[in-house]
Amino acid sequence: MSNEGKKAGAVMCDVLTAEAKKDSDVLVLTSDSRGSGSLMPFAEALPKQLVEVGIAEQDLVTISAGLAHSGKRPFAVSPASFLTMRSIEQVKVDVTYSNSNVKLIGISGGNSYSVLGSTHHSLQDLAITRALPNLEVYMPSDQYQTAALFKYLAHSDKPAYVRIGKKVLDNVYPDEAAAFSQPGHANILKQGRDIALIAAGETVSVALAAAEKLAGLGYSATVVDLVSVKPLDTALIDQLCAQYPALMTIEEHSVINGIGSAVADRVAANGGARLKIIGFPDEPAIAGTQDEVFKYYGIDGDDIAAQAVLMLS
Repeated sequence: MSNEGKKAGAVMCDVLTAEAKKDSDVLVLTSDSRGSGSLMPFAEALPKQLVEVGIAEQDLVTISAGLAHSGKRPFAVSPASFLTMRSIEQVKVDVTYSNSNVKLIGISGGNSYSVLGSTHHSLQDLAITRALPNLEVYMPSDQYQTAALFKYLAHSDKPAYVRIGKKVLDNVYPDEAAAFSQPGHANILKQGRDIALIAAGETVSVALAAAEKLAGLGYSATVVDLVSVKPLDTALIDQLCAQYPALMTIEEHSVINGIGSAVADRVAANGGARLKIIGFPDEPAIAGTQDEVFKYYGIDGDDIAAQAVLMLS
């Protein structure tokens, strides 16, 4: 792959096209979302392996579940805001309760739709999906992690939810092998001594920027990329609780029941470490560009570094 960053959707399309050419059971289903999902090349290369259901997200999930029970390997691709809200009963009953081999791909996740407002934001998707039994939940942080994750998903028989955004992702990893190994395994990107910054998806780059700012202020931060929100790398979180006096989670999600809450469960079990959850407050998010919104809510390197200094003071 190129050393330049790449959109997660484009990487997903490349991997699924390659896997589907090798296995005709790999199917992609869309809800009028092949364009926003960067899947036009897949549709052109393999038109018989793409199913367009139109703007009918509930049908998208149920049809995918039916195909899975027929031996197919469906990837249901739809905006995360609709896939995890409008279709949640179908996800619960047809996919997770039935343990159907459906991969639910929430595109344009988090605050990606920015100026379209709260109707199109998916800032509660982790709260819902990580509570559902049998469902793995992932948030890739760069092109290499996205590629490795989708290769795993193409051969996994377990249902999963993946949230990806619209941005060109900065490269975090040198290659796929370093980026993703297995479910429930987080990666330590930077080792420090004072505080641990824990993130997933697009906020991993934010955590790395905050660590750089802290270094300039004389503090040393560990940076952890969770990638696997569920199953969670509980062993690593327990280790961080024992090793650091302060932990901070950084997420493009409500501060309620997201990554911060998942980590808080382990902090409560271990005791000792203090935890600060950085994310979207319990209110409808403002409209603006993604960078503007992140800055407004303090989800940027400067503000996170300032919060970390306060925790350590």
